[in-house]
Amino acid sequence: MNHNTYIKRCIELAEKALGKTYPNPLVGSVIVHNDRIIGEGFHKKAGEPHAEINAISSIKDEDKHLIPESTIYVSLEPCAHFGKTPPCALKIVELGFKKVVIGAMDSHDKVNGKGKKIITDAGIEVVSSILEDESRGLNKRFFTYHEKKRPYIILKWAQSADGFMDKDFKPIQISNSLSKQFVHQMRSEEHAILVGKNTALHDNPSLTVREIEGRNPIRILIDFNLEVPDDFNIYSEEAETIIFNSIKNSEEKHLKFVKVERENSLEKILGKLYGLQIQSVIIEGGRFTLQQFIDQDLWDEAIIFKNPDLYIKNGTKAPNFDSIPQKTGKLRDTEVLFFKNQGLD
Repeated sequence: MNHNTYIKRCIELAEKALGKTYPNPLVGSVIVHNDRIIGEGFHKKAGEPHAEINAISSIKDEDKHLIPESTIYVSLEPCAHFGKTPPCALKIVELGFKKVVIGAMDSHDKVNGKGKKIITDAGIEVVSSILEDESRGLNKRFFTYHEKKRPYIILKWAQSADGFMDKDFKPIQISNSLSKQFVHQMRSEEHAILVGKNTALHDNPSLTVREIEGRNPIRILIDFNLEVPDDFNIYSEEAETIIFNSIKNSEEKHLKFVKVERENSLEKILGKLYGLQIQSVIIEGGRFTLQQFIDQDLWDEAIIFKNPDLYIKNGTKAPNFDSIPQKTGKLRDTEVLFFKNQGLD
């Protein structure tokens, strides 16, 4: 029995719910009897049954008697606490599985080895850390949030061949329509998206998902003096919006105003986002905001869309960023550069 094959399948299943399970992790599960998959499932949405329960429920009636002779694979340690659903570890023990194989252990305080202990204490064999890097990578947002007490941070911008983000300090389309679809897909998969005051005033962005079907991310605006007019797109009712400012704390319909001091503001903002259970954020701000995150080494990934045929010569320069891309790709005539902050590994 190849454990890697089945954990890989767990990961594939879990990825189907990307962007839909916050604040819960992405989890997939496969149930195997004599090298035959008899059940599989994944956690589809927060508050709904977990992956293990969905996998168990998918077993056909004629195969249910095979459970005590079967191995249940799960990409993340089974939960051990009562939340909106009962603990999966107890269900596994109740049904008497022969073996449990885990991709990665869960560092969440409420689990963190407790699920595994419940299962082993019941006399069931547990194998853990199978494709651990891949399993942790699946939940990079979840692990970063719980271990570093901040959201997973993705920097994103578009620039011309000569390194400008706009033309003569006015907005210009740099990447193509396919890139726009890619960005909107990104937005639907991440928990939140952040811009600074200058970008909101300069571009009047909606920061919503329009090119694809998907959920709108929570919008985050840094605007210390509340200079962005309330009739701008970022204040529309299309998405929940958090405004970090130095003037007031208040909640008004879909808007949450959060007061924060200017000194060391980024760390304080990330701390507030942690308290609000925001697990990931795309920084889509202008040069100033992006450069702050870069200079303070507060980023996990970066994605740059580059038009190799566009030379602007004058405008807002792209951020100073000297990292080497981990991989590159193309969306028709737009180059896409993917970076990972290796210093955080």
